[in-house]
Amino acid sequence: MSVPPEAGAAGAPAGSGEEIFQVSRRLRTGIEGDVHEHLVEALYADAGRIAARAVSRPGRERRATFDATLDRIVTSRLWGFPVMLGLFALMFWLTISGANVPSALLADLLVGKGYPWLQELALAAGLPAWLRGLTIDGMYLATAWVVSVMLPPMAIFFPLFTLLEDFGYLPRVAFNLDRLFQRAGAHGRQAMSTMMGFGCNAAGVVATRIIDSPRERLIAILTNNFALCNGRWPTQILVATIFIGGLVPAHLAGLVSAAAVTGVAMLGVGFTFATAWLLSRTILKGEVSTFSLELPPYRPPRFWRTLYTSLIDRTLFVLWRAVLFALPSGAVIWLSTNVEIGGRSLAEQAITGLDPLGLALGLNGVILLAYVIAIPANEIIIPTVLMLTVLSAKMTGVGGEAGVIFELDSPEEIKRVLTAGGWTVLTGVNLMLFSLLHNPCSTTIYTIYKETRSARWAALATLLPLFIGFAVTALVAFLWRALS
Repeated sequence: MSVPPEAGAAGAPAGSGEEIFQVSRRLRTGIEGDVHEHLVEALYADAGRIAARAVSRPGRERRATFDATLDRIVTSRLWGFPVMLGLFALMFWLTISGANVPSALLADLLVGKGYPWLQELALAAGLPAWLRGLTIDGMYLATAWVVSVMLPPMAIFFPLFTLLEDFGYLPRVAFNLDRLFQRAGAHGRQAMSTMMGFGCNAAGVVATRIIDSPRERLIAILTNNFALCNGRWPTQILVATIFIGGLVPAHLAGLVSAAAVTGVAMLGVGFTFATAWLLSRTILKGEVSTFSLELPPYRPPRFWRTLYTSLIDRTLFVLWRAVLFALPSGAVIWLSTNVEIGGRSLAEQAITGLDPLGLALGLNGVILLAYVIAIPANEIIIPTVLMLTVLSAKMTGVGGEAGVIFELDSPEEIKRVLTAGGWTVLTGVNLMLFSLLHNPCSTTIYTIYKETRSARWAALATLLPLFIGFAVTALVAFLWRALS
């Protein structure tokens, strides 16, 4: 309330306590009745309005609010899960579809134009061939692939995810999944960290901080790897398009491929529940904790703040970690295919040694070596596999050369390269399964170590999914061959 200077007591300094006291006394005399009664009436009126919105009384109809109407749908037993699956399916579809164009533009800029320009610059500077190969063919191309493949999906997924978070929908997801996670011996809030893991497993591990119980937070950390991160989507989509979509007529190929990828993602959720159930009854026994889940009111998302938070605090932070690990990985890829011992490259010798195990798993030595080399980042699995397949098959003239990460023009050409390397439908199916179940990338492993401050838990988080991946692919390969 603004009071003119002349309203104060005579002689009292402006803004002093005496002036305020005199003004309040004058204003109080102008109010009819008891001031305390007016205050109490106002308090009870506000309480009555709050109770009318929140309390249901038998025999009386109360006007439904927007929050209550929407909650009846998104948290109902009938519609809660379909709405949840529909929203996340839409978010994944937008991420996958929307990332194609910017990924292609980045690949053209960084690989199609940037790679030749750097080669010319290195030649002009007089760099020796081995140094050009190590830095440009290895480190630069590996990093360029990671950026072009990883940045667009994260730049789409994280803002969409944050918009749902700001709107107030994610607590409703935890409400819907709470019972399933509790039956598995986990915490209901793990639903949020699992959803975050679909964008990036490292970010999903950090998101487990919302779980207060140390035991249940460990369960959430150890099982977050079963959520398909954006680095594994390119492998899933490409392999499904080539091998699963190729089994049906062309007009059904897209639908069948999408169904296959969705099925693998849902299978990952199933492994999350199964592994959480196993851990909670063995090494992480304990009572399931309860928590009061307060459903906040829905509110309009703040677009610009959401964009800043998701791009700066999440997307660029995770991308920076991936780039740090992609640089040395690119060097390893180049060295393994160019350093020779006894007339054979290190990669050739490793492939020969890993082939027996790979074939037993329905895979091959190329795939196993690619996953060893590409531990720093899942995004470089496909280029590493292609490069090693060309090396293994002794092929030439397919759009690249051994020792250099390259891109082919179409899925048909990629299929021709893989088929020539001995790939079958079983190889494609088990690669999709192994991509889901293999060990976390080094960024996630490092994040787990930082969050748990324990090398033991980081090792378990690494080896447990790898063991499950070996067991599942070996079983599928055995049944496939037995029934063929």
